[in-house]
Amino acid sequence: MQIKVPYGKSDAFHVDIADNQLTGVFNPNHVDKVDADTAIDQALANPFETDSFEKFMDTNERVVFIVNDGTRPTPTAQVLRHIYPKIKDKNIYFIVATGVHREPTEEEYNFIFGADIYQDLKAKGRIHSHDCHHDAMTYLGKSSNGTKMLLNKIVADAAKVVPISSIEPHYFAGYTGGRKSFLPGVAAYETISENHYLALKNSARALKLKGNPVHEDMMDAMQVLKDIDIFAIEMVLDSQHDIYAVTTGDLSQSFYAGIDKAKEVYGVRIPHKADIVISVAPYPMDVDLYQAQKALDNGKLALKRDGILILVAKCRTGIGPKPFYDLLSSEKDAQAVLDKIHHSWKLGYHKAAKMAQIDTWAQTWAVTDLTDQQMRNVHFKPFHELTAAYQAAVAEKGDQASVIVLPAGSMTVPEVQA
Repeated sequence: MQIKVPYGKSDAFHVDIADNQLTGVFNPNHVDKVDADTAIDQALANPFETDSFEKFMDTNERVVFIVNDGTRPTPTAQVLRHIYPKIKDKNIYFIVATGVHREPTEEEYNFIFGADIYQDLKAKGRIHSHDCHHDAMTYLGKSSNGTKMLLNKIVADAAKVVPISSIEPHYFAGYTGGRKSFLPGVAAYETISENHYLALKNSARALKLKGNPVHEDMMDAMQVLKDIDIFAIEMVLDSQHDIYAVTTGDLSQSFYAGIDKAKEVYGVRIPHKADIVISVAPYPMDVDLYQAQKALDNGKLALKRDGILILVAKCRTGIGPKPFYDLLSSEKDAQAVLDKIHHSWKLGYHKAAKMAQIDTWAQTWAVTDLTDQQMRNVHFKPFHELTAAYQAAVAEKGDQASVIVLPAGSMTVPEVQA
């Protein structure tokens, strides 16, 4: 069977895979479109474990809204169009949950809030971008794991808080959304670093919550928020980034309810793991290797031990952040990279660690526009054409080797059918 595999914005590879080898070609699940405006209004009126949003906002106290930054697809502006006319004259304030990211650009601010609402909030001085290094922080306590919860004083001092976020798979926290608005969203650098160190464990992976140390540490840390009245607004998006579901109210219950809907989109059932997995980072997620790593991390979930994982990603602008490349290329084998990370942990090493971990139990090959030397330096077997990579993998694994293809590997999270 000839399989079309996207490469870059408009190119594609065509690879012939024998029918007896092909386990399947798996994409994000198709879900029915919903009326987003209706879904938002119904969720605001029917939250989990609290009064409606209208009653929640019936106060003279300051209400702090936490919104995602411009690196997330969260359609915050769409929600604000529903609620802003009713709350614009109240005592409200917005903080952008940057985590360790930079402040949004003007273009990103307009995307986050919508141009009209952004200009109104900006004129009134009601927007602040979280700075994990320099903002005043309040210590609220520790998680049972020892993570010190230092939160932005703007949030910690608020009596009422409305986090607006979206829920999608996350390669080491299990899912985005919910608790991530607070940690890492508006936490101090030290707090984020302590939590993200847990990402080095193999049990920290996409779709996994139970036994995921990053998620469990986050949820435990949320206990320090018990004195803050929270009304969460969570959205689940489909693979086209349209709203598929909205949940609101209690931080935990709205999050877990959203998880059930996110699984319907991104959790793809496969009959069994394969000897060879081809996982694609489609445009625009193929901008560099750093971003394409998500396709590699999802692809590993469909791969047998000692299998071959072939990443297909154009890497249009190269490797990505220099420290990421320097770390991976500083050692001759993956285990040495992991040892180095454990002995000299720095926030940001977790993505390199996730790549190196795969190399300790399987082979990672890559089809990219990077040079052969660049790919070898970060522990990939290099290719520039998919058919050549696939034929080499079959030559090594045999004519009976099973094959899985993930044409949108960055957004497809395989789960073996029970």
